[in-house]
Amino acid sequence: MSKVEDFEKLRPLLFSIAYRILGSVGEAEDAVQETWLRFDGSATRPSSTKAFLSAAVTRISIDVLRSARVRREEYVGPWFPEPLLSDPYQDPARSVELADSVSMAALLLLERLSPLERAVFVLRQVFGFGFDEVATAVGRSEAACRQLLVRARRHMEAGRPRFEAARKEREELASRFFDALREGDVAGLQELLAADVSMVGDGGGKAPQLARAVIGVERVARLLSFVFPRLARIDVTFEPHEVNGQPGAIFRDRDGNVLHTLALDVFDGQIQAIRSVINPDKLGHVGPVADAWAIHREVIQVRRPTG
Repeated sequence: MSKVEDFEKLRPLLFSIAYRILGSVGEAEDAVQETWLRFDGSATRPSSTKAFLSAAVTRISIDVLRSARVRREEYVGPWFPEPLLSDPYQDPARSVELADSVSMAALLLLERLSPLERAVFVLRQVFGFGFDEVATAVGRSEAACRQLLVRARRHMEAGRPRFEAARKEREELASRFFDALREGDVAGLQELLAADVSMVGDGGGKAPQLARAVIGVERVARLLSFVFPRLARIDVTFEPHEVNGQPGAIFRDRDGNVLHTLALDVFDGQIQAIRSVINPDKLGHVGPVADAWAIHREVIQVRRPTG
């Protein structure tokens, strides 16, 4: 195959590695493009194109992540990964690891790791690379990579719930949730939410967002049943859609522009967390972005009594 054909065959894998390391669709796409430029500019063909490209995109992603850490420390409000609507890489032999690793909950846990720990965990635990390949990719010895993986696993397992619910069960629960949301049904929402459910929004200071996380079944249910019927009155709609491998939805304004995404963490038959990304900088890859501040002003007008 030509270089282009070789690269395009591996592009889904390269993007999926970069996204899990970076948590950003745009930065992952840039890392993949930079990988192509290095590959195209190489005078010789590597013995293993997959190993060469995987190592290149990993190193590029590590460098980008190190510089991004400073920006994320200065980020206004909670930082969430950019929503991923569809993972381009599929491997039936590792479907569980792939689905689990791309969830919002898992990506937020990965943020706790150092860039090297994160890269080693992604390559070895998620994609099943051999330690020799991992060592080459991150520029460390195999022994050092084994220690990095041990530390990374410890951090991940300490904070991550396993999404044990079958896909059909999650979809049915999400369908009931969105039905109750449409109707502003407080009692219906309360039945589906865990006692300590949390609702958090990422606006990055560039869109309206919750001042802090809302915690508890009653508070979250009442907030949802208060806000979303008012959004519906100004023609905001939503379409259920998988977000980061979990049940979710895309909310749009009356012109079809993307207002925000919503992702649900489902565990033990209940919704444990609701995460919304409304920062316009993180939604451009989903579609044209709505003016969230204008919609916010409309909602305020709806809430005011007339006459």
